[in-house]
Amino acid sequence: MTSSLNWNRRQTLLGLGAVPLGLSACETMDPAILEGILGAGLGGLTQGDAALGIRAALDNGVLSALGIVGRSGGFFNDGQIHIPLPKVLQDVQSVMSQIGAGSLLNELEVQLNRGAEIAAPVAKNIFLDAVRGLTIQDAIAIVRGNNTAATQYLADKTIPNLTGLFTPIMEKALGQTGALKLLDQATSSLRNIPFAPKLGADARTDLIAHGVSLGLDGVFHYIAKEEMAIRANPAKRSSEILRRVFGA
Repeated sequence: MTSSLNWNRRQTLLGLGAVPLGLSACETMDPAILEGILGAGLGGLTQGDAALGIRAALDNGVLSALGIVGRSGGFFNDGQIHIPLPKVLQDVQSVMSQIGAGSLLNELEVQLNRGAEIAAPVAKNIFLDAVRGLTIQDAIAIVRGNNTAATQYLADKTIPNLTGLFTPIMEKALGQTGALKLLDQATSSLRNIPFAPKLGADARTDLIAHGVSLGLDGVFHYIAKEEMAIRANPAKRSSEILRRVFGA
């Protein structure tokens, strides 16, 4: 399952999916403004303005999200984006407990989340560059879409590339926190337990990919929340272009 699908699934589970994030033509924008965005020129709002406004909203969302997830406990203490161990490691938890090593996997979960907290802010420019890649055509598609979130559109367009760029950053962060070393210790311990499940040679790769996927989910979760706040609360429209596109 791709990270974009994971994010969409988590969005639904957390209740975000029940709230329209997109610029619905019939529900969220004045018709005169909509006509201006789509090229009629009414209200002095151009297609370029629409693109700038959506990019600005997503910029704000990225910076806000990274500020939230990038602090100590940003992932681990947040029940909405906390990263659990991969299922294969959850399954061996009871086995590890039999030899008094259950705490090792508990600590691995802590350090997995800590790795995501370290990695996300390091990737700030990668996220912002992805926003810059949105075109005027992208912006118009978002406006025309019925109940289509700008955040979800960004995720769908950028997550494959973001995954590749984010992976080495996550790998380095998990090395810094000791998560990869803890995984190696768990793998070694399991070899000494008769009939215990064994972790394969790709256990490290799987753990990194797991951290990347759910780490991106967490970032996009909070980008979506910031996007909703900008639309719902005029006080969140902190620039002229945001006020022009989303209303004063």
